[in-house]
Amino acid sequence: MAELRFTRDHEVIYVEGDVAWVGITKYAQEALGDLVFVELPEVGKTVSKGDDVAVVESVKTAAEVYSPVDGEVVEANEALEGDFDLLAKTLEEGGWIAKVKMSNPSQLGDLMDQAAYDEYLKTVD
Repeated sequence: MAELRFTRDHEVIYVEGDVAWVGITKYAQEALGDLVFVELPEVGKTVSKGDDVAVVESVKTAAEVYSPVDGEVVEANEALEGDFDLLAKTLEEGGWIAKVKMSNPSQLGDLMDQAAYDEYLKTVD
C-alpha cells in the first residue's frame, strides 16, 4: 500500500493518482466505540479542506469526518451502511468512507506521515 497521510482530527487518507481515499484512524475508531450509523457524503459534492465530508455515530457520540483536501466527492462507500465493522479495516480493504478527487494535491504537504502522526498521538491523551 502507498503511504498514508493523517490529520490532527484523526482522518487518514491513501492517495491513488489524484484521488484521496478518506477514512478514520484506529485511534478515532477506538475513541468512538461501537458504531450505529454512518452518514455518507453525496457523490458530486464539492468539499474544501476542513469541511464535513461524513458523520459517524456511535453509542457514545457523533463525530464529523473532515475532508483533508479540496476536491469533489467521486465515490461514497455504501457498503458501510450495512457493515460498520468495515471501518476497522485498512482503507485498501474497504475501510474508507469517501473518495475525493483532489483539486489541490499540494495540500497533501500539510498532512502528517505515519511517524509524525505516531508522535502526535503521544500528545493527545
